[in-house]
Amino acid sequence: MTTKAERTTAFIIETVAPLFIKHGYVGTSMSDLTEATGLTKGALYGNFENKEALALAAYEYSINKLLTAIDERLDIEGNSMEKLFSLTKFYRQYDVFTAELGGCPVLNMGVDAQNNNRPLAAASKETIKTIEGKIALVLENGVNNNELHLPVTPLQFAKQFYTMLQGAVAMSTITRDRKYLANTVAYLEVLVKNEIKK
Repeated sequence: MTTKAERTTAFIIETVAPLFIKHGYVGTSMSDLTEATGLTKGALYGNFENKEALALAAYEYSINKLLTAIDERLDIEGNSMEKLFSLTKFYRQYDVFTAELGGCPVLNMGVDAQNNNRPLAAASKETIKTIEGKIALVLENGVNNNELHLPVTPLQFAKQFYTMLQGAVAMSTITRDRKYLANTVAYLEVLVKNEIKK
């Protein structure tokens, strides 16, 4: 059973996470946070040491939601191709999934934090490595099970695969045109079928 303090902390994180993802660390003011939560600045700082600690907790909350969704897509029954296509299907609707998060946490926070918050920048870099590692594991299993033939190491292919997905996320976010996402995912699926399937 959770305590009132734990419930308050969870409420704060869940409430402010989309604000940080949408507006960035600098773009999210204390007044934004107090207005969204209905709590005073003192109440917020009673639960978090400072704004940076709150922003990190909010980022981790958003990323955990994303990583859980990715794990669900990659942990399905089936071979490596089916797992990769499960992931590309998820990314085809990625903008819908991330709408409630305030946008893509990897892209938004990763770019925003580069020049103004080292801990958040480091956290976003770690997230990218984690996701690439998950994709690489599927690829490695595909090679070991004689389902896939890769021209490069699984991790190198995973990095390119994820780069294309995130590039499409960036373009569709900037232009507000989801065709970038749909077309890139369609191309990736053709690439996987034609280039690495055995």
